[in-house]
Formats: sequence, C-alpha cells, structure tokens
Amino acid sequence: MAGSWGRPLVVCLCMALCCPWGGLSMPDPKHRESLIQMEVSMQTGGQMVLNEKEKQLNSRLVQMKQKVVTRANFPPAMHFFKARDLITESPIFKLLQKVPKGAALHVHDFSMTAVEWLVKNATYRPHLYMCCTDTRSIRFIFCSQIPEPLPHCSAWVLVEKLRAMTINVTELDDSIMKNLTLFTDLDPDVVYPTQDVVWGRFEEAFRALWGLVTFAPVFRDYYYQGLGEFHTDNVMYLELRALLPEIYELDGSTHSMTWTLKTYQEQTRQFTADHPDFFGVRIIFTIQRGVNSTTMAQVVAEAMKLKKDFPDFMAGFDLVGREDQGRPLWYFRNELSLPSDRGLQLPFFFHAGETNLEGSDVDQNLLDALLFNTSRIGHGFALLRHPVAKELSRKRGVALEICPVSNQVLKLVDDLRNHPGAVLMAENHPLVISSDDPAMFGASGLSYDFYQAFVGFGGLRSDLGTLKELAINSIRYSSLPAQQQEKALAFWQKKWDKFIFENTQSVQG
Repeated sequence: MAGSWGRPLVVCLCMALCCPWGGLSMPDPKHRESLIQMEVSMQTGGQMVLNEKEKQLNSRLVQMKQKVVTRANFPPAMHFFKARDLITESPIFKLLQKVPKGAALHVHDFSMTAVEWLVKNATYRPHLYMCCTDTRSIRFIFCSQIPEPLPHCSAWVLVEKLRAMTINVTELDDSIMKNLTLFTDLDPDVVYPTQDVVWGRFEEAFRALWGLVTFAPVFRDYYYQGLGEFHTDNVMYLELRALLPEIYELDGSTHSMTWTLKTYQEQTRQFTADHPDFFGVRIIFTIQRGVNSTTMAQVVAEAMKLKKDFPDFMAGFDLVGREDQGRPLWYFRNELSLPSDRGLQLPFFFHAGETNLEGSDVDQNLLDALLFNTSRIGHGFALLRHPVAKELSRKRGVALEICPVSNQVLKLVDDLRNHPGAVLMAENHPLVISSDDPAMFGASGLSYDFYQAFVGFGGLRSDLGTLKELAINSIRYSSLPAQQQEKALAFWQKKWDKFIFENTQSVQG
C-alpha cells in the first residue's frame, strides 16, 4: 500500500531549467514537456502509480470528463442548486457514487440525513406538535399533551390532526420540507443575495428541525439512517461533529451529554454489526462559538471528561457556527489551554478560515488554530491569504477539510474553478474532501462534493489517481490511531480493488 502512494522526491525545478534557451529562439519542446509533467506530478494523485486495470478505467474516466469540461453549462461554474440535476444525471457522478471514498471527516450531526426521510418518517409519528413562528418558520415538539405556548409562535397543533384536515398532504409535506433545508427550485442568487441572508436562513433551518431530531426515538433512527446514506454512497468511516445536546423523551425528561455520546456509540456498534463493510465512526464534540468564556471553560472541562470516558470513540473538540459572527479562537485562549495546562489530551479539529473577511480578528483563526496544534482545519477557505499558516499546515501535515458545495452555497465562492482548493490540489497540499451539511444543501453522502472537487478543482488534469489519493488521504488524516489507520487502509484497498475489477469489466463489456 505505502509504495503505491508514497511521494518520491520531485526533481528540483532548477534542474529542468538548467539548459537555458535564447529569448529569440524556439524553446526546446523537451524542456516544455518536462515542465508540464513536473506540474502534473506535483498535484494530488500526481505521483500515484496506476496498474493496468486502473489505467483502463482511467482512460474512460478522462474521456467522460472531457465531454463535461467543454460544455456550456459546466456544473462547477453554476450554483449547486441549479447544477444538482445535471450532476446527478452525469456518467461521471454515477461512477463517483461507486468509488470507495474512504472517510467523510467533516460532517455535522443534524444535517447528515435526508430531509425527505425526516419529513416522511419523523413527522408522521404520533404526539408531534408544530407551531409557526413570527419569522415564518416552524417549530416541533413531541409531547404526550398539549405543550406550553412558545414565545413568538402560534398555538401548537397536533401534526396528525393537521394532516387529517389538509386536502393536499403532499403540499403540506413539501411546505414542511422547505423549512428544513436551504435548497430551492427558485433562483438561489435571488433567494439568497448575501451571506447574511443565506446564513440567517441556514441557522433558522436548524432551529426548525431541532425539536424533531432531539427527541430520543427520532435521534436514534436519524443517526442510523444517516449512516446508511453515507454507507450507500460508499463511505466507510465518519468523523461526526456533534453538539451532544440534551435529548428529550415524550414525558419531557432529558438525558445528559454522556447519554447522548453513549447512544451514538451504541447505534454505531449496531450499524457496523448490520453492515460489516462499514469501518466505524468517531465523534468530535462541538460547541457554538458564540458562547462566553465561562460557558467555554465548562464545556472544555466536560470535553476532557468525555475524552477520558470514551477514549476510542470521542476524537476531540471543535467550535462551530458562523465564523464571521462568532468569537475568534484567540478570545478563548485561556479556556482552550486548559487541557495542556492539566496535562490532559484533548485533540482539536478547529473550523478556521471559513471567511473572506481578510485582515479581521476572525481571519486570524487559521494561525491560532495551528498555534493550538489543531489536528485538522475545517474548511480553511482563507488559507491562500496566509502564507505562514499554509506552510505550517504543509510541514505539520495538518490537512484541510474542504467542503466545495458548502462553500459555494454559503456564498464564499461562485465558480468552483476559483475555489482555493483548486490551487491546493495543484500543489498536493494536505487535504480531504467532505460534505459538511449535505441534507441542508439538497445533497447526500459525499459524491456531490467529490464531483465538484474532481471536475471543478481538478479540471482535465485530475484523474483516477487523484480520486485514489483523496480517498487514501481521508484515512491518512483521520483521527484513527496508526494501527487502526493501517487496518482501515487495508479495508479500503479491498473495496478499491473490487471497484476497479467490476468497473473495468463493464468498460470492456
């Protein structure tokens, strides 16, 4: 395995230029070719050695990509909401769905499972009440009797009764669904003209689904269903960012963080028992970055305890929420130093650089994340503006978790060919591709983000070797201990070999 993706030394650029050519004479074609090959070899997957069967499939894959890149309606250059159906119907996407993608290392707890499942399953359960807010959103709660009124919300109505009184139930379900996702059939640039608007709607959608997903029976099923969707998309391992909220029962009683984490663990064990080709899950405990210092100190202390109690299941800690409006990492420098001050290990996986506010306090989160020895960087969109942080992350092997669809939908970039990930992939910077909040974006699993990275970032140069290294990166940069990583890589390699065999046969056929 190591020999196939180990990066050999790249010939120094000065050697390629050691035989200068005159300014008036034609450059030597051999020198030109050597420079082209050097650039290709430096990209993600550029040093990957493909066997004969892989070369056969790669030839077909490159042909498929050439047809996409030359079309007028190039999906990565379009808003994802407009491009989704084009991507779904494309031969490249259908092949990418079959690719063993390894791990999804940046996924959030309550946006991992299809909204359609949530509406068709959770909202059809008994004892569910709904109210409509002053902001034209909705709230849910499961209760054995009519709940207490909620401020700024209409009177609670039993959803079961509401459906019984509704002539067009499909219309009602669609209306509920629109409150739980950002996806729209209208022009997304008109619906979401600014970052403030799209983030406001994004946060409102989470508030709308909260009462559904934090109800204990739904919580268990939602997580299990989400694992199933990633598994179907040929993802074998997840690192899930989870808020670990109080989960409630029908009588209003609630469970602790420990119960929530333990339930995640139990459901994971059940899923892996039911699906032996799934490797597992680890949890990254998260807290909203808008809290105050006192709350952060309490949460970090709780995180240290949970890491001690669940050493193999809890991966570490992170801050979540809109980076531009939350407190910067440096604000919490005392609280985030508590683990090291007490000689305890609490790995960090900080969101950082999910911003285009260059020069602001928030923009320094990338450097601060590295100062706190973050294991990975969530998003890192601003990294190209921070040469020191970029070099440190490369030297330390601190991978970026790049989420193309999320960055576009949340209006950091319009055309994904201009995403910083395109430059980072060209340089083989440590990175992985993930999907952040797929259900919120009308996506699922990991394949849509793989498509945008493979076609949009990579252009015509990226090939099967790129896909292979991205999959391997997802295991190499996971929080799994070294021995577990080797086991996971061997696990993945069997899946990869099977994928190559089956799809080479179909190409030959």
